[in-house]
Amino acid sequence: MKPTVSPQTAAAQALGKIDPVPKGVVPPLHLATTYIRDPDNGYSNGFVYGRPDNETTRECEAVLARLEKAEAGALLFGSGSAAATAVFQALSPGDHVVASKVMYWALRNWLMTEAARWGLSVTFVESDDLSALRAAVQPGKTKLVWIETPSNPLWTITDIAAAAEIAHAAGARLAVDSTCASPVHTTPLTLGADIVMHSATKVLNGHSDVVAGALCARQDDDFWNAIKTVRRGQGGILGPFEAYLLMRGMRTLFVRQERQSASAMALAERLQAHPHVAQVLYPGLPQHPGHDVAARQMTDGFGYMLSVRVRGGEGAAIATAAQVEIYKRATSLGGVESLIEHRASIEGAGSPCPTDLLRLSTGLETVDDLYDDLDRALTLAHR
Repeated sequence: MKPTVSPQTAAAQALGKIDPVPKGVVPPLHLATTYIRDPDNGYSNGFVYGRPDNETTRECEAVLARLEKAEAGALLFGSGSAAATAVFQALSPGDHVVASKVMYWALRNWLMTEAARWGLSVTFVESDDLSALRAAVQPGKTKLVWIETPSNPLWTITDIAAAAEIAHAAGARLAVDSTCASPVHTTPLTLGADIVMHSATKVLNGHSDVVAGALCARQDDDFWNAIKTVRRGQGGILGPFEAYLLMRGMRTLFVRQERQSASAMALAERLQAHPHVAQVLYPGLPQHPGHDVAARQMTDGFGYMLSVRVRGGEGAAIATAAQVEIYKRATSLGGVESLIEHRASIEGAGSPCPTDLLRLSTGLETVDDLYDDLDRALTLAHR
């Protein structure tokens, strides 16, 4: 498909590839794990074995690379955690990393407990505070700055372009977890980032039936090749069936994100006035501390995720989650169904998440139904 075609069209048609034999408009699923050698013992078709490569996975990677404007391409992994940790495993012992203090809890936990075993030192910082970020970077020693924006579950916003300048000035790369923005709202590589990570389990797939992760790169350099080596050596590639489902999900990404983002904005505005809500955390609200930066680096909305802090503390928040009927009490986010979760009890000791906070993932239900469900639950929890 021509590079001038819009991202929406590229996603909707999965780059327009047609099955060459029956001429089907949906690319076939390639399940083979091994391939025939040429008579001269070579592999002129480019495929050797299923652990490092697969045609369906390649096709899905090509779609995502187009959406993220990733000149070096994309790599799919068996989970978001596998994708993220591959970046750190591609570093060298002794390297220093600066990472957002508020981020996906499983990755933060890995960095706190496992990174040292790989010879890495990690400094956590409030990455939306550019002065703190600049102070944490050690020129010549820091090799990677890892930020998540909007950050889960407080939805703070980090200035990607400014963070890239800070990282590059110190000789480091910038990696951005853009799971909760998606390429619909933010393309970090165009803002100076070097690597973009997605938990593709979430909104990229959008149907809560695939666990997957993805990395996209701006430059095909030694570090990107090191990440490829990690995936190949550890067998971390996403399987073809999951890649097939993920590509199916990305075909509707733009229309889903348009609806989900609009609904999240409407809910945030209405919940601000609710008597049992102490605070709404959503970057689309003008009073949000990161709103101006978000408005500059996000397009077509501010995403599908928001959090509310419930009056009455932890007990009231948990009681609210217990009373919902339309929202589903479940981990994860980005699916067509709306989810609610008390994050502090999931993350445990050391979590930066307030105990009165409920995280809301906005699905495709009507805004009125979602608001009425929360209103009823909040009211019952405060009786």
